[in-house]
This record gives sequence, structure tokens and C-alpha cells, in this order.
Amino acid sequence: MDTHETIRARRAVKHYDPDFIIPEAHEKELFDLARQSPTSFNMQNWRFVIVKDKAKRQQIRAAAWGQAQITEASLLVILCADTHAHKKDPARYWHGAPQAAQDALIPKITPFYEELPQRQRDEAMRSVGIAAQTLMLAAKAFGYDSCPMIGFDSDEVGKIIDLPDDHVIGMIITIGKAIKPAWPKTGQLPDQEIILIDKFKHNEFFL
Repeated sequence: MDTHETIRARRAVKHYDPDFIIPEAHEKELFDLARQSPTSFNMQNWRFVIVKDKAKRQQIRAAAWGQAQITEASLLVILCADTHAHKKDPARYWHGAPQAAQDALIPKITPFYEELPQRQRDEAMRSVGIAAQTLMLAAKAFGYDSCPMIGFDSDEVGKIIDLPDDHVIGMIITIGKAIKPAWPKTGQLPDQEIILIDKFKHNEFFL
């Protein structure tokens, strides 16, 4: 499947074959591809929590209002991010880079985020969002389906996975073999409402 076809074919699928298991080699490749996603200053601040324990899956399903895909999908991935990645030995993010790049970038990393919690959280969510789309497109290219989820109690899920205090949960993604297609794609807004040239223009949607 080429890139354009993959993008158009990816849908949020809710129903999976509970007996299907993604081969280990494919699982490994999926996360290698997800790790190719860009992050600011190359901090690689995303964390992929792959929940395999069946009891934990049931707990997470309860915290996700009983949604079946939590336990039925082959892979359950909780995408998190380290909001303090900027101060955890930032030199390691540029290990092996040309010295000029190290000298220019490493001293800037911590000051850019320090004392700015909103910027730290914004960066975490940006990174999670980019990685999530990469992971879902990679899954579709393999012939699997996926679903990004925000319908869960993030505090409760954080307790289940022992989320550190300086980390946040961005979303959950389920991946597996669909047994029921997604609903048809409808309600797409017109180009003139979502694609703007140079600036916003006032119209009936701006009250």
C-alpha cells in the first residue's frame, strides 16, 4: 500500500478479532517505525506502554467505560510523554552528532522549557500526536487497523500503569485485525473553511 492510499484507508476501527495476534516481528517493526517520528530537539520524549497483561487490560477497559476494543485488539498501546525530558541529560539526544551541532543545540534545550509547564505539556502532546499518526499509518501499511482513543479516565489508567509524576498520557491506540468496518467517512468540511491563505477571514463561522 503506497503512502497516499494508506493515509486515505486509515480509519478508527472499534471491533477486532480477539483471537488474532500480531506477529512479534511486525510488532517490533511497528515501534521502530513509530520511533522515526520527529520530536523537538530530538528529545524522543514519547513513551509507548504496550499493555499485554490481561488483568491490566480488563482494568483499563473498566476505566474506558467498557469499550470492547481495549481487550479485543491485538495491541493496546498507551502513548505517554516525559514532560521533563528537556532536563534529563539532554546531551544524550545529540550523542554522535557533529560537534558544531552539539555546541549549538544542547545548551538551548533545558532553558527553552524550564519554568514553563504549559510549554512542557504542549511539547509532550505534540510529540504524542505525531507518533500516534506514524504508528497508525504503519499499522495500516501492514494491513492492520487501529483506533486512537481519548475516552478513558486518564488518572485511573495512570495508576494502573504506574505513570510517573512527570509524565502525561496523550491517548490510547488499539491495533489489530478488524472484524467490522468503520462507519463511512462523512461530514468533511469544505476546503474554504479549513484551508486558509495568509490569514483568517471573517465569515459566518466566526461569531
